[in-house]
Amino acid sequence: MRRLMILAAVLGLSGCMMGPNYHRPAVDTPQSFRFGDQEAQDTANTQWWKGFQDPVLDNLIAEALANNKNVQIAAANIEQADAVLTQTRSPLFPQVTYGGSAQRLRASEKEAFPLGSGVSNPYSAFQLFGGVNWELDLWGRVRRLSESARANLMASEEARRGVILSLVASVAGNYLQLRGLDEQLAIAKRNLDAYSESVRLFKLQFQYGQIPQLNVEQANSQYETAAATIPQIESQIAQLENALSVLLGRNPGPIARGKTIYELSFPAVPSGLPSQLLERRPDLAQAEQNLVAANAQIGAAKALYFPTISLTGAYGFASQYLDNLFKAPARTWSYGGTITGPIFTAGAISGQVKQSEAAQQAALIGYQAAIQSAFADVENALVIRQKLVGQIQAQERLVKANQEYERLAKLQYDGGYAPYLTVLSAQQQLFPAELNLAQFRAQLFTSYANLYKAMGGGWVNEADKMTVPKEGQAAAAPQPTGATSPKP
Repeated sequence: MRRLMILAAVLGLSGCMMGPNYHRPAVDTPQSFRFGDQEAQDTANTQWWKGFQDPVLDNLIAEALANNKNVQIAAANIEQADAVLTQTRSPLFPQVTYGGSAQRLRASEKEAFPLGSGVSNPYSAFQLFGGVNWELDLWGRVRRLSESARANLMASEEARRGVILSLVASVAGNYLQLRGLDEQLAIAKRNLDAYSESVRLFKLQFQYGQIPQLNVEQANSQYETAAATIPQIESQIAQLENALSVLLGRNPGPIARGKTIYELSFPAVPSGLPSQLLERRPDLAQAEQNLVAANAQIGAAKALYFPTISLTGAYGFASQYLDNLFKAPARTWSYGGTITGPIFTAGAISGQVKQSEAAQQAALIGYQAAIQSAFADVENALVIRQKLVGQIQAQERLVKANQEYERLAKLQYDGGYAPYLTVLSAQQQLFPAELNLAQFRAQLFTSYANLYKAMGGGWVNEADKMTVPKEGQAAAAPQPTGATSPKP
């Protein structure tokens, strides 16, 4: 028995593995990004969001990493994948079981069922035994399944890192948009107060016959235009606050504010090459692990063509009397082996092989598509940030021009050289120009968050350290993979 077990262990460890071994597919990688920034800096392993220099934003991100439900779900998914791996690889080892029974029986005493002399009826039967069963993995089926399960576990870990990457960028982006809307609301209210005063003055002038009613209605129109803008902005603010609350793991409610959109600083532009995205982006690492898992399933399916060999053994005691159960004559044992293999399965095995091969091709194409999408994400984030800088500079010049236009129009109106329609025209151009400037500036700040999300990088490890696993959940082990602000 011992020699047989040793021989089986040698065969199990030296057996071949069916199916292809995984090799990372060749990727057509650009040498550089089209819209790369010459002033980009290495920001690996830094908490980039602190480059905005807003302590309120820092606290919100810390709270989100500690309490966000999606992060907790991702951690639970890792625990589940780890348990699946443990279960999948368990057949590589002997399975030891035990059992026992106690019965009181009465047999038929008809002549067709003789009991034999000296046998009491009814009688008792007691058994106690231990057993072992071991399926030899000669063709690597269990090892391929374990390889697939291990890749799924690593994919779950990368998925959790991807959730952290998206969470930080979403909290920062939503907060920056919120501060942009706050500035737009302040502009709208400031203009509304100015228009309200104009309406009051024109009504007085109309009552004394100094101006026609047309001027009053023109001022009213300007006032109502600004008034209609405020509820729209307030609605957007409330929705962003609710979205941020959910990201923070809270019930919907108000969000604390820090620096204004004009007080925030710009973080450094992160550096990186297209080839580095394969190591830095969690979603690409996850897609590759999915490919590894699908590749291993091919070998597991092909191993079904070959016979299954199992060794079994049992040792125990059986007796009619409980007090004699553990005496030598009651001892019983057995050992042996079984072999089973397919002869005709009507395509059941070949269908599994084709299914696994097709799944591997789908995972390969998905991996290649994810890489191309990642390149596009970075290019889009770079060009948006770059063009927003020029757009803001032009918008600032437009606001200054409209402010001067309004000032001169008021001077001409007060001097009696121009109708109030000229003033209204200047104000109608200045109001949306100021709103757009606040919006563009918020978009520029948000583009930095999107750029860091697209680039990935070691900062995800820093954010991962700030997550707080729930009781019974272990935080995923990190995987190896502010600066002076530019003026827009």
